[in-house]
Amino acid sequence: MRGYNKVILMGNLTRDPELRYTPKGTAVAKIGLAVNRTWRDAETNEMKEEVTFVDVSAFGRQAETIGQYLRKGRPLMVEGRLKLDTWEDKNTHEKKSKLGVVLESFQFLDSGSRGEGGDGEGGAAPARSAASAPFRRAAPAQPAAQGFSSNAEPDVIPPEDDDVPF
Repeated sequence: MRGYNKVILMGNLTRDPELRYTPKGTAVAKIGLAVNRTWRDAETNEMKEEVTFVDVSAFGRQAETIGQYLRKGRPLMVEGRLKLDTWEDKNTHEKKSKLGVVLESFQFLDSGSRGEGGDGEGGAAPARSAASAPFRRAAPAQPAAQGFSSNAEPDVIPPEDDDVPF
């Protein structure tokens, strides 16, 4: 049976995007996303909150757009897939692993008029959303006059692990 690997998250950036380039010139952005969950405790009837921190990797033009327009605290919706990274610790020689998300598309979310956005400017993002239909794969990118699209390179294959500068 074939598997299905799809993640949709909505949260706030925990830090400014870290934008780097591979030796071959592919942009790679690393972001942290805080996703909140609230619920009412059945026994005490008080509201509880849980925060999950997720590391997200973006590649290509999407990485450059994220690096240009987003800052710590900005709300963002991402759609992507889970990826398990494994490595060996250089000091202890233990095997380590970390579950993260590889971004496939995203959408800027309005931070409202409260001045949220990390840099105090609620309007740092472009006027258009990054993806007008975040749950569908967009048509191939048109010339720059068409505006911003998070699906500009829908079939971008992330670089090999040896090429990622992190």
